[in-house]
Amino acid sequence: MKEATSVLVINPGATSTKIAWFEGESEVFSETLRHSDEELDKFARVADQRSFRVSCVLDFLRKAGRPLSAVSAVAARGGLLPGLEGGTYLVDQAMVSYLERAPRGEHASNLGAPIAWDLAREAGVSAYVTDPVSVDEMEPEARLSGYPPVERVSLFHALNIRAVARRHAQILGREITDLDLVVCHLGTGISLAALRGGRAVDVVNPRDEGPMAMDRAGSVPVVGLLKHMSREGIGPDAMVRDLFGRGGLFAYLGTRDLREVERRMDAGDELADLVFRALAYQVAKAVGAMASVLSGRLDALVFTGGMAHSERFMTLLEQRVGFLGPVAVYPGEDEMRALAEGAVRVLEGREEVRRLAV
Repeated sequence: MKEATSVLVINPGATSTKIAWFEGESEVFSETLRHSDEELDKFARVADQRSFRVSCVLDFLRKAGRPLSAVSAVAARGGLLPGLEGGTYLVDQAMVSYLERAPRGEHASNLGAPIAWDLAREAGVSAYVTDPVSVDEMEPEARLSGYPPVERVSLFHALNIRAVARRHAQILGREITDLDLVVCHLGTGISLAALRGGRAVDVVNPRDEGPMAMDRAGSVPVVGLLKHMSREGIGPDAMVRDLFGRGGLFAYLGTRDLREVERRMDAGDELADLVFRALAYQVAKAVGAMASVLSGRLDALVFTGGMAHSERFMTLLEQRVGFLGPVAVYPGEDEMRALAEGAVRVLEGREEVRRLAV
């Protein structure tokens, strides 16, 4: 008989597929399967990589002596799905078909549910995704941008933000639904959410707005940007690539590594010092904006992600935002565990599974 809480977790990236095995919420092992450009270039679309990546996972599991017959669920990173409520969703044919069509754009994360679906069917179990980036619980007034043809869109680091919020609630001995939190994910991209009773009633979408980050420009003055594009003859697609991949710290300093920036600061680099302080300044402004969404009544300001490892950076942030409420810091991220926990909550009857309506 299968263990009730054995979960295989799948998290596909652009050139890798992360897998992990959990017994309940305890990780047994994890592995990152690397895929070369030569292996991936033969596929015209990301969706076409599905069978190849499934075979890579199966090969690894066979070598690791972990048969699919021992799995009671497969959990996967959700892709660019339609806007939906937060929670854990059953992977079904409708979800798989939607992600293969990719109406919201091609992305490696779109492979998560299809790969999990294939593996789960072979194992005779169900597959789930939890809190994909497209979680959309924004209030109506939060959607207006100020220009009617363009609406603000809810895309953010929902998985890690909600997982950390649950963790903080557990530490306090409370439920996430009892708390009002501003949660900030400080990663390669920076996203924030105002959580009212666990719902993300407003967010900062790092593709469109908010503070600059490692290689994302964040909010840029619109008129100045349009004039720059016209003057330099830059088209929209090229501009998006610059703003979302070659902006932020990388644009100023040529690095995406905050540790390198701190090393330059210690060596007397004044530009590195200015950019570092500007980054903290912009994050603090965004936190303040999210605090206003909750009318300043906060149970905590919660920070997570890779940059939260920097004591110097967090000190600057706390100096600016600490007056808003208690500050809690959970450095790094653990998406694999968060995915496993979502599946386990469903398997153990602590959360009702949802279905995607498309």
